[in-house]
Amino acid sequence: MKTKIADNIKFYRKQMNMSQGELAAKLCGKTSLISNYENGYSTPDIYTLCKLCEIFDVSLDELVEWEK
Repeated sequence: MKTKIADNIKFYRKQMNMSQGELAAKLCGKTSLISNYENGYSTPDIYTLCKLCEIFDVSLDELVEWEK
């Protein structure tokens, strides 16, 4: 199984016309953190995933979206 977290973070960020820097500021992190998430180099922890869901106004299931 594989998640689509990286693709979804990028998709929802762009839907909100938000830069990586703006999203990083909302998460109190660095722009490189968002880049790493979007490129699949790292995965957000559960706290950050929940915060992203609040920012994007989506459910955790929508953000994570599992593939078989």
